[in-house]
Amino acid sequence: MEEITHAQIEDAQEILELQKLAYQSEATIYNDWFIPPLTETLEEVKEEFSKSTILKLAADGKIIGSVRIVVKDDYCEIGRLIVHPDIQGKGIGKKLMLTIEKEFPMAKRFELFTGSKSERNIYLYEKLGYKIFARKPLSEFVELVFMEKYRQD
Repeated sequence: MEEITHAQIEDAQEILELQKLAYQSEATIYNDWFIPPLTETLEEVKEEFSKSTILKLAADGKIIGSVRIVVKDDYCEIGRLIVHPDIQGKGIGKKLMLTIEKEFPMAKRFELFTGSKSERNIYLYEKLGYKIFARKPLSEFVELVFMEKYRQD
């Protein structure tokens, strides 16, 4: 049974392991093995718990998806949406994203970024109503696209 709950600091190691696994495909797309999700340390993930809300989706006692949210004024910055590679494309990322909108009803806007060549990510976010509003280079290999969605209700 799948359940989305708030992650606890005790989940940091498992989330970091999943993150490093999930971002292998991104590193391959960009031929860049030094992207921040792959170089982040356990201490840095633990620090994130004091700055953000981290949701996790667990099935059979294992974390198979996670996402981080930072609330700023009347909007949410969404980061590090990860899903286990064996089950990507099965609606888990969408489920996590829709949970954010329910969990943060005060947010008028949601913002995130992904790599410009990450077509599957961009497709998912556009399907959920996100639009590209900016582009910025991260490195000589990676350009980021920033996307936003305004609450409709």
